[in-house]
Amino acid sequence: MKQTLRPASGLRATASARPTIKDVAARCGVHPSTVSRALSPAMKHLVATEVADRIQAAANAIGYRLNMAAKGLRTGRSGLIGVLAPDIADPGFPPVLSGIADHLNAEGYATIVVDVGSKGSEQDLVDRLIARGVDGLVLATVSLRDDVVKHCLDAALPVVLVNRVDAAGQLPSAASDDAAGMRLAVEHLVALGHKRIGHVAGPQEISTGARRRAGFEASAKDAGLPARHTPVEIAETYTRAAGREAALRLLARRTRPTAIVAANDLLALGVYDALAARGLACPGDVSVVGHNDMPFVDMVSPPLTTVRIAQRDMGEAAARLLLARIAAPGASREHIVLAPELIIRGSTIAREH
Repeated sequence: MKQTLRPASGLRATASARPTIKDVAARCGVHPSTVSRALSPAMKHLVATEVADRIQAAANAIGYRLNMAAKGLRTGRSGLIGVLAPDIADPGFPPVLSGIADHLNAEGYATIVVDVGSKGSEQDLVDRLIARGVDGLVLATVSLRDDVVKHCLDAALPVVLVNRVDAAGQLPSAASDDAAGMRLAVEHLVALGHKRIGHVAGPQEISTGARRRAGFEASAKDAGLPARHTPVEIAETYTRAAGREAALRLLARRTRPTAIVAANDLLALGVYDALAARGLACPGDVSVVGHNDMPFVDMVSPPLTTVRIAQRDMGEAAARLLLARIAAPGASREHIVLAPELIIRGSTIAREH
């Protein structure tokens, strides 16, 4: 006699028996659309907390999970955001990424982080992310005059910049006030009695390098320091090795600076290396100021005086700008500028003349 096998009570027999949004709705006595909103981080605020908690508990009890792929087909959105990083190993970037990811996650989005690296093709990576259906992009990689800006504009995809800006301001951005940061550093050193202050500048094709150099030169001029006493050497990359080479050139000048301001903390550590190579002490012979306040610069010897930028806040601001852009693609381009803060540690001291 032919037998029909039936699943034991309480067990799911086949994939077709997977619980649906209607099952959750029936269990809670609400409409399926209410379940959809309650289980979506981006829309949960539209549902009363007690109802949302009851729906989540019911979904957990029967093993229901919101199908984001199916939702994407209905809404035309993937719930994915692409983030292009200049160098994921740079200690200064994780706080920015944390601000981006945490805010996006709270709004129901997941992030795909791509490390461009020194040999990466930014435009190719942007195209790959677009092909994967991302709803928008956060770029921490653009140069002042970058073809990828026009490429993104032509693609009509919501895009914002973080920590950098493009020369024409064509894309919304969240960045620190680079000129104000340099003014804090120069005024601090001048107040300590330094009259010969050098600058290790970052790459000039990047907004942080160009704007911080301009800020240094303007601040030195405003302080009444002659150009011959405020020399600038450019580091080709934001690396410790490049900072060392640029600082060695400063130290080789006929009139050696008594203080050096670096365009970022990695360059400042390179200045430390150059001083050690020349048998000079920091801060006894040369005071040093960095920029960014990346993790652990308070633990080097001597602890680094630096300009702190609000990295996590910057990332969160970029995420907010992007979500606003997704909601209203035709909105005006907003540029958020965050105020820096000088953190004084042991690498700067008063200069006696």
